[in-house]
Amino acid sequence: MTKQDAQVVTFGCRLNIYESEVMRTHAKNAGLEDAIIFNTCAVTKESERQARQAIRRARKENPNAKIIVTGCSAQISPEKYASMPEIDRIIGNDLKLKAETWGLPGEERVLVNDIMSVTETAGHLIEGLEGHARAFIQVQNGCDHRCTFCIIPYGRGNSRSVPIGEIVDQVRKLVIAGYHEVVLTGVDVTSYGADLPGQPSLGQMIRRLFALVPELPRLRLSSLDPVEIDDDLWRLIAEEPRLMPHLHLSLQAGDDMILKRMKRRHLRQDVIDVCARVRTYRPDTSFGADIIAGFPTETESMFENTLDIVQACDLTFLHVFPYSERDGTPAAKMPQVDPAVRKERAGRLRALGQKQFTSFLSRHQHQVRHVIVEQNNIGRTEHFAPVKMEGIFKPGDLVKVMTGHVQDDHLTAKVA
Repeated sequence: MTKQDAQVVTFGCRLNIYESEVMRTHAKNAGLEDAIIFNTCAVTKESERQARQAIRRARKENPNAKIIVTGCSAQISPEKYASMPEIDRIIGNDLKLKAETWGLPGEERVLVNDIMSVTETAGHLIEGLEGHARAFIQVQNGCDHRCTFCIIPYGRGNSRSVPIGEIVDQVRKLVIAGYHEVVLTGVDVTSYGADLPGQPSLGQMIRRLFALVPELPRLRLSSLDPVEIDDDLWRLIAEEPRLMPHLHLSLQAGDDMILKRMKRRHLRQDVIDVCARVRTYRPDTSFGADIIAGFPTETESMFENTLDIVQACDLTFLHVFPYSERDGTPAAKMPQVDPAVRKERAGRLRALGQKQFTSFLSRHQHQVRHVIVEQNNIGRTEHFAPVKMEGIFKPGDLVKVMTGHVQDDHLTAKVA
């Protein structure tokens, strides 16, 4: 019977997607075969439930496979996974990225360190990402902030940055491999550089990246903290066409009292001002946002402030989460909103998001756009609008198109 390379099943964020590719390479180089690696997420209870369900299903369907679990959930709660007989090994978030981990003999079942003691983010050079048209690269990991709802610092550790030279080397390698678009990812990317010599800002790093890799066609950023956009990044937003006109904000709520109880660093007006300033430089910029519905103590009028800011800032791509209690966080001890109300508010937010998205697509009809092709002739424009093109294209192709009409949840398009 032919042995298979290790499979990687990924839950959660773009950073996990990147890290899964690093693990895939390490596992292959270590000769790990007939294994299934689960890279878990801890943002919500639901994401953890889905991971456990997938692990049990995988064991039932693959009785002889070696099942390895890692990621934020495994880092925070290794004992929960250790109690599952389906699992052969549990690996912590820092160890999963080290090549030597994957060659270790299997006697020790739980390999989880104190994540708060980790001070370095190694540069993990990869040649590409399997199955992805754009490449995600890690520029930062961990978080020094302690938002009251968030468990992720306990899964990722404190903020630490990848040196600029290593980022440049990796992006150059990806461009040579044929990638036309790179996405910079991290847990808190706007905190980039504070731990590096000279304390370069995120904007300074990106400016140097563009200067040193002029052949990079397109760059995107993952989630940004609205009040941590530095002066160099503002200049890039205004002047650099290779920085895509699509920004995703870590918004979380649109009500000042809820934002204060979340221990966020911005208020409602800060977000409105940021969106307005961006659009004075790039009027066509589209915005996404992460939003939590039903945070503890949230009243109906507070929730309506969140609905209102979606329209006030013309937010298009909403990532909506019903609030999920995380043991060990301050918010879990606050007066809770009924779970049914959380779910209902999340539904209203998603419905508003769909309305905003449809309006956004209608404004991008009959326009010349440049599209990165994904699968099945579906691609994304500079503004992240999904289009379906006529013709035959390969994933990763960069194609100039004329958009047509809105059809379902995308635009039609023809080669321009």
